[in-house]
Formats: sequence, structure tokens, C-alpha cells
Amino acid sequence: MRRSATSRHPVEQLSLADGYVSRKLRRDVLATEEPLEIRVVAAGATQQVAVTMRTPGADFELAAGFLFSERLIARGVDVAAIRYCTDPQGDGAQRYNIVSVHLAAGVEWDPVALQRNFYTTSSCGVCGKASIQAVLGPGCERVSGGPRIAADELVRLPASLRAAQPVFDRTGGLHAAGLFSPHGSLLRLREDVGRHNAMDKLIGGALLAGELPLSDSVVVVSGRLSFELVQKAARAGIPVLAGISAPSSLAVELAAEAGMTLVGFLRDARFNVYTGGERIVTQGALEHAGGFS
Repeated sequence: MRRSATSRHPVEQLSLADGYVSRKLRRDVLATEEPLEIRVVAAGATQQVAVTMRTPGADFELAAGFLFSERLIARGVDVAAIRYCTDPQGDGAQRYNIVSVHLAAGVEWDPVALQRNFYTTSSCGVCGKASIQAVLGPGCERVSGGPRIAADELVRLPASLRAAQPVFDRTGGLHAAGLFSPHGSLLRLREDVGRHNAMDKLIGGALLAGELPLSDSVVVVSGRLSFELVQKAARAGIPVLAGISAPSSLAVELAAEAGMTLVGFLRDARFNVYTGGERIVTQGALEHAGGFS
């Protein structure tokens, strides 16, 4: 049977009050975390591409989004089919932890280049400008244009994101990525134990639906803004990326290079604009400009 996004686990809950400790046994709901192996089937050959720890759910979208974010596929039509593992010789218990992405006929697939790419990434890590130029290389153009969003609309998005997180409500342990229209309508939301997986699920869903690039959208994530999240957003053509928490220095640098609007600390009717402030509209609101502190 398919994996659930949650599981129950016995837990001892301790409460302290007035110098006394009370103990209570209960069953806690946990967010499921399991490995997902992504395989690619091209020209009759199968190759393992990656293993990621994820929360089960939207696995096909996750696989498609990951391959797109890594520039291993370019369009939804590059994918002929995505299936769970049906190998009779395999471990049946892991059937729903392995997905095979079957590429369409004629789609170029270079396993040697794939190995070189992942070897370079894992051995060298992120290397400043060189990595940014690699991210903005062929197949990842600068984000131009895009919507303008009112500041008073932007500050309402975290509440909309939070209200649409059913698994977080039960576990308190998942990240979320939400796709919004410029007018604040929630179009798609995905949850996962990993923030990068939530983004891949979001982008993969748009890819398979033929909706890329997401050039008229705003994406809000529930945690901090990493280089990797900005990379994925730029690849998908997302012009405005906002997070509840802080960005990293390299995330800000990449967002500036990509022409994106990057917003951090979006909470309590306040936010910081790190790049691309021209897309934030404050018309109609009284403004007070303060100096740097």
C-alpha cells in the first residue's frame, strides 16, 4: 500500500508546574520521512539519478520537479510517463519509495554528463560567482517582467499559506511552498519535511500541467530562503519569492543576478525586500522613509 504522510508514535509528555512534574502517555502524530529513489528510463536503459529524504505524497511531481530544477529535462513533454517501481524482483516494501521517470522518444539523455555534474557539485560545493554563473547558464534565463504585488496583499500571504497546510496542522513538522496569483489567490500548495522537496513538488506540478514558466506568480515558502530555493525558483521563471524567515547571503546574490524579487521575514505585517523592490507596490499607503540602522 502507498505510504502515508503521517504516522503515530507513542510519546511520554512531561509538564512542569509549581515545582511538580506530571507525566502522560499519548500517541503523537509525526510527519513521515522516507527515502525516494528517482530513476530515469531513456532509450531502454534505466539509471538511478538521486535519492532524497521526503514526505510521501506528490512523488511524481517531486521527481519531475527535481529533474527540471537540475536541468536534466526542459519541458513537461519530455516526460512520457512516471511510475512507481513494479520490478517483481525488487523489495515490495519499497515499491512506493522508488519512481521511474520514462523520457519521451527523442529526448536527449547523457548519463556521463549527469555523473560529471553531480560529482562536481558534491566535491566542490557552492563556489560563489562560479556557481551563480553555472546556475544562470544555458536553459536558465534572467527573470524579466513579472507581476507587481501590493504590499498590503503580500503581508496576507503567510496566513493563507498556513491555513492551507493540513499535514502541518497534525504534525507541526513540515515545510510548505505555495504558489499565489498577484492578487493573493492560492493556486497550488505542497508540503514536505524538506523545504527543497516542497519547492520541487510545486514546480513539478506546474511542469506536468504545462504551466511553466511561472512568470506571473508569487511563491511563498514557510522557512528560510536558501541558495537552492532561489536557484529552483529562477529555473522555473518565478519573479517573486518570499519567505517567512531569513535569506542567506548567496541567495540574495543569486536573486539579484537572476532579476528576481526576494522578500524575507514576511510576518507580522512587516517584511524585508532584498532585491527587486520595483515589483512591490505601496501606492495608497502612507510611507515614512528611515535611514539605515
